[in-house]
Amino acid sequence: MAGKTTAPANVTVVQQVCAEPGALGLFGLALVTLVASSQKLGITSGTSLIIPWAIFLGASAQLAASIYDFRRNNIFGGTAFGAYAFFWYGVALTWMTQLGMLGEKAATTGDVKQLGFAFLGYLIFTIYMTVGAMGTNKVLFIIFFLIDLLFLGLSSNVLLGSHFGHTLAAWSELLISIFSFYGSAGVVLNTHYNKEILPVGKPFGPYIN
Repeated sequence: MAGKTTAPANVTVVQQVCAEPGALGLFGLALVTLVASSQKLGITSGTSLIIPWAIFLGASAQLAASIYDFRRNNIFGGTAFGAYAFFWYGVALTWMTQLGMLGEKAATTGDVKQLGFAFLGYLIFTIYMTVGAMGTNKVLFIIFFLIDLLFLGLSSNVLLGSHFGHTLAAWSELLISIFSFYGSAGVVLNTHYNKEILPVGKPFGPYIN
């Protein structure tokens, strides 16, 4: 995820050159949300075969992107990819718990509303990250806005039992996948050819100079 790098005045910054990690992170997000949305939309059933994609694409791919974004001194991209990486690790472990992989007692005594409060916390996080996304590009802003809707839907479904919340989460997740595939392709192709192949839109908003 593109972002600004800053350094204090009169300080020389020596930075290792590495490629833009956003393409990998966005691909990981795109793939896991595609698979997960298929279950929410009723196209597929169960969560056991989503777990590998949650761990390796949703979590590990985004964690790798986070580490390299932090090395590039990109606090926005590093924080975003890292936070969502650990979200998917948490979701994968939650599904494993519910499926009894961590024991029958863990599966039968869990309070699902605790998951709802985790979704609420991620909604709060994503709202202020959406403000930050205005300073990157319009495709990323759309992705973050859709993630806002996803967590609004998830938290209202779990905490309030809202069927509309489930529907909102399902369609938002599918749209996140579509825009994340586009964003990933934009990073790869625009960087590879050093020209705008897929437009992603310029930064906008009241904080842009």
